[in-house]
Amino acid sequence: MSECAINPLGAATWDAFVSLAEKHNGVWGGCWCTWFHPACSQKGEGSEANRAYKERLIREGKAHAALVFDGDVVVAWCQYGSPDELPSIYHLKEYNAGRTEKAPDYRLTCFFVDRNYRRKGVAAVALRGALDLIAKAGGGVVEAYPQDTMGKRTSGSFLYNGTRSLFEQAGFSYKRSKGKNHCVMRRTVSPVEVP
Repeated sequence: MSECAINPLGAATWDAFVSLAEKHNGVWGGCWCTWFHPACSQKGEGSEANRAYKERLIREGKAHAALVFDGDVVVAWCQYGSPDELPSIYHLKEYNAGRTEKAPDYRLTCFFVDRNYRRKGVAAVALRGALDLIAKAGGGVVEAYPQDTMGKRTSGSFLYNGTRSLFEQAGFSYKRSKGKNHCVMRRTVSPVEVP
């Protein structure tokens, strides 16, 4: 995956994002990567409503992701945003009950990789891309909620949050468990100047 480029999700990359989402039937049953965004009237109303909601959030600057491009084609993404932007994490009650640290600046909530690019390290490229974009936006504390597979092979449909080992390789520290087989991991990202 050395030829891949990272671009932020936005109005200019919306059509490329749409191509990947449509190739996979709107992703995760028509979610369009909206599940972790604030609840709205469209949530649960089907793929087309989710698509419209996602597009609206992007055009309003309320949806962020690092898109992995292979040439002109998006092959993966890693969604990130503030807790206000992405409040709907799984096991929220348990998460809040066990929280001892202040809220993170950013959350990483979802990965998606084109079926033709899976198990080739593309999720790691997307993760690095998200961390780079966060650094360019000023950095801060980044939190993720990956699957703790404990070394066992797991169906990709359960790995929408990535794996604990993926985040450990990217410098994240384990903080605590969260729900069945998930955990809370953190890393501080230093800001970088944008030329």
